[in-house]
This record gives sequence, structure tokens and C-alpha cells, in this order.
Amino acid sequence: MASLGQIIFWSIISIIIILAGAIALIIGFGISGTHSITVTTLTSAGNIGEDGILSCTFEPDIKLSDIVIQWLKEGVMGLVHEFKEGKDDLSDQNEMFRGRTAVFADQVRVGNASLRLKNVQLTDAGTYKCYIITSKGRGNANLEYKTGAFSIPEMDVDYNASSESFRCEAPRWFPQPTVVWTSQVDQRTNFSEVSNTSFELNSENVTMKVISVLYNVTINNTYSCMIENNIAKATGDIKVTDSEIKRRSHLELLDSKASLCVPSFFAISWVLLSLSSYLILK
Repeated sequence: MASLGQIIFWSIISIIIILAGAIALIIGFGISGTHSITVTTLTSAGNIGEDGILSCTFEPDIKLSDIVIQWLKEGVMGLVHEFKEGKDDLSDQNEMFRGRTAVFADQVRVGNASLRLKNVQLTDAGTYKCYIITSKGRGNANLEYKTGAFSIPEMDVDYNASSESFRCEAPRWFPQPTVVWTSQVDQRTNFSEVSNTSFELNSENVTMKVISVLYNVTINNTYSCMIENNIAKATGDIKVTDSEIKRRSHLELLDSKASLCVPSFFAISWVLLSLSSYLILK
């Protein structure tokens, strides 16, 4: 026959388990329609004067009429963009974004809330929030957006030089980048003393043209011109043989990383169940 102490002990355990379950149900039902959904953004960069994309995805919902997408920017009154009831609602849009924003309306159902930003300006840089409401719940994630200028360099032989030279030229960069020459054969060689780099301000007085010349080059050797600032890195390769000139260029954006907001309900339930198990073991 159980003692009074055992009866009291198991009664307390039962109450705790019941309370844990009740709290979980309250959390689940009390915020039904407002529980968290997964929203993911990707840190990206905009090229001044061109169109850019602020990337944001969320859990798909076929009920388009229930989806609300709001883009906000830290320090800016009003909205950057709003999409709801299947169409844009720009009644509360901040003036600085007027006529420059659009979502991919035909892709909203499949979870694409990305924002197209036209004619990127230097002042567009900052912290943005992608806020989503669907029939499944709501969620948000922040996005760091950088702005600057970057372009792929053009590589050529500089016939104006007194000796055999290579020319690396890129039309638009900002902030001012660094330029480094390397060689496939002489990988540890510092070419700073046999190269000359200049920066010419473009007509809009923001971006600059990059021109770099490498002197005393040899044939059958691949040389690389790397242009880099805190936003992007571009590399141009050139090789001259007896019969041809080979060129190759590519550009990559730096520090692209995802920001993820995930549901927290399951974590709360797991904590409650773990607490109950711990008490029972005691």
C-alpha cells in the first residue's frame, strides 16, 4: 500500500505533466494564425545605378489572398513596399522608394518575397526587414544591404607602352578598390613596383574608372589583375602566346550570407517535456 508521501509525490508529478500539456496547448491555440513561420533572407549588394534584388523566401502558401509581404528599412518612416490581397499596396510607401520597387507577384505563392529595387542609390544601403503573414502564421528576418559600384575588368595588351605591357581596365567601382597583379609562374612576386594604377572619377562624381598597367611582362605566362573593395572582387586573366591572346574575367560579391528566422513553438514544447521527464526521474 502506497504511503501518504508517495501519493503526494505522484500527485504533484501528475499536476506538472497536466500543466505542461496545458501550457503547450495554450501556446499552440492561443497564437493560432500568429505562430512563427520560417523566413530566410540573404545579405546582398546593389550596384549603383542598376537594378538590385533583396532576397527573401518563406514557407509557401497557396492562399494568395492571405499572404502579406512587408519590406521595411531601419531608420525610415513608412514602408519600403507592401503586397497584400494579391496585389501591391503602396499607400504607406516612403517617398524615397516611390516607383522603384516591385515583388515577383507570380512567385509569391511558392514562397518568394524578394524585392526588386530599381536604380540603386548609395543611400539605399542599410538594414531591411522582410515581414511575412500567411494563413500558417507570421515571421520576419533582417537583411543587410550594401551599395557600391563594381564591374568586370577588360584585359588587353597595352600597345602604347614602351615595353610589352598588359592593361586592366574596369569602368565603375566604389568605394575605391585595391588592385593587385599576380603571375601564374611567379606566384610570390610583388608586382607593385612594375605596375601603375590610376582612378578616374566618372561624370556622376561617385563611381570611378580603374586603370592599371603591368610592365615588363613575358609571353606564355598568365597574369591576373584582381580588383577588390569591401563589396566585390573581380579578377581578369590574360595570357599572350606566339599565336593568340587568351582572356578571362569573373566577378564575385563578398560576404553573402543567409539570415534565418525559424519557429520557436517546438523548442518551447521540448523544454516543457524535458522538464517533466527530469522531475519524473527525480
